[in-house]
Parts: sequence; C-alpha cells; structure tokens
Amino acid sequence: MPFLTALVPSERACRERGRRHKTLLDVGRQMALQARRWLPGRDLVLVGDSAFSALLFLDALRRGGVTAITRLRLDAALYDPAPPRLPGTIGRPRKTGARRPTLSKILTEPATIWQQVSVLGWYGTGERRIEITSASAVWHHSGLPVVPVRWVLIRDPENHFQPLALLCTDPARDPTQIVTWFVRRWQVEVTFQKARAHLGVETQRQWSDKAIARTTPCLLALFSIVTLLATRLSAREQRQIAVAAWYPKSQPTFSDALAAVRRTIWREEASSMSGRRRDRRKRRFRLPPAWAYALCQAA
Repeated sequence: MPFLTALVPSERACRERGRRHKTLLDVGRQMALQARRWLPGRDLVLVGDSAFSALLFLDALRRGGVTAITRLRLDAALYDPAPPRLPGTIGRPRKTGARRPTLSKILTEPATIWQQVSVLGWYGTGERRIEITSASAVWHHSGLPVVPVRWVLIRDPENHFQPLALLCTDPARDPTQIVTWFVRRWQVEVTFQKARAHLGVETQRQWSDKAIARTTPCLLALFSIVTLLATRLSAREQRQIAVAAWYPKSQPTFSDALAAVRRTIWREEASSMSGRRRDRRKRRFRLPPAWAYALCQAA
C-alpha cells in the first residue's frame, strides 16, 4: 500500500524556478533512508527496476541498512572480493580481486549448474517454473564504490521470456527469495492501475504548484485508507464481490473494497442524522468517529 510519495520535477522545471535539481536516484535514496529512520528495527527490502541499478545508490542503501534488489546488466563488471592484505605490502590496498566472467557468458556456458524452482504470483499469472543460478561477487567501476552483491541469473525452460539477471546488496540472501521479492513489483503496478481507474490518479488537471504537489499523494493515501477501512468491515461485507459474465473473480478487488467502504460510510451518515431535521445547506460529509478510530488503530 502507498505510504510515502515525492514529486520529482524535471531538470528544466527546476532550472526555470531557480531550484537545485534532484534526480530520481537522489529522491529514492532519501525516501528509503527516511523509511529506515522510521522503522529502525525492521528488515527493509527495496525492489526497483533497472533505473535504480547504480553503484552510488546501492552503496548508500547498503550502508544505511536497506537491502536493495534491482535488475543487473548481463555484461556487468563483476569481480572476486579483494584478497587479504599481507603485512608489509607497499601501495594502495586493492579494491577487488580477479575479474569474473560476464553473466552473458555464464548463461551460455555448458558447465553452468541450473536449479529449478517454483515462484508464486509470477506477474499475475500464478505459479511459474523457472531455472536459476546464483553466486556472490563484488560489482565495481573505476571511481565508484565497491558493492558486494548476490547475482541471480534467471531463464525460462519454455522460452516464454528472455533471460534476465537480478542483484541483491545482501549476499547472504537466498536466491529464490530474491526472485520472489522482485516479482512482487507487479503488485505495485496493479496498485497504480487501480488508483488510476477508481481514484483518478494522473487524470486531474491543475495549474497551481501546491495542487500538483498535493493531489497525487492524497489520492494514493486514499487508496491505503480505503484498504485499511475495508479490513475493519464484517466478514459478510467483505465477501460482497461484484462480478460480470465476462469478468469472473473469486477474491474481492479494490473496487469491491471501495464500494463496501462507501456503503458503510453512507449508512453510518444516514443513521446518525435519522430522527432529526437539519438544514441540508449545513450538512457536511464527515468520516464517522467509529471509522476514524478504526483507521487510527490500523495505522
């Protein structure tokens, strides 16, 4: 569920307003480290696409105690860890050991050992059988930090998708768990689609800077509020699912949760005003105190 959003203006927009431009990686690093400060005792795992596969970004998250999982190029420069420095050695210490073969070469190497695993929820299609191979290494480029990683190479026995590689900044993580975490990115895409279809995200039109900065975070927060309120409904109300002949479904979706919350709020509002005659011009739509208390308890 959405819990933190940030506006990332373009470089031209920042230049026109005389502000310092922050890249997507800068903002993403700040948001991840802010979540780390909010939850000091939790195990935080950040999953991103190839745009977040940058050594400076990954090194900052690793030092901040956040595990990062992203895509990895098949021609990435991977090395062995630096050998122990012997006493009396002159010169600067080595950062890496010997160069490893590229993942594209490992992919075609006949001696590569592949392991078959099952991954649940594979991009909304259910369980998928894939083959993986994995090892730990360090990723390094000249002038950039050295980041220890665990890489996971994935291929499909049925050739339904091209081979891909993932990296995790915690080399001790299980390869199957890394793949499972990465596949959960699909849930984020579904959240954006539902928020766009039912709450109007990215369909609003504003000219005020404050409205642009506030509307999308408020709508994404509304998505989380509706979900939390739906979990407080009775079991009978949660089981109400709207189906159609061309769209069968066995589990409630966000549209069902939104409809159930609306029905409950309307019923509470109507019952709170029954037996009294009030001026309709003075009526204000308010969240009932019982639901506000339930939301605070859920948060």
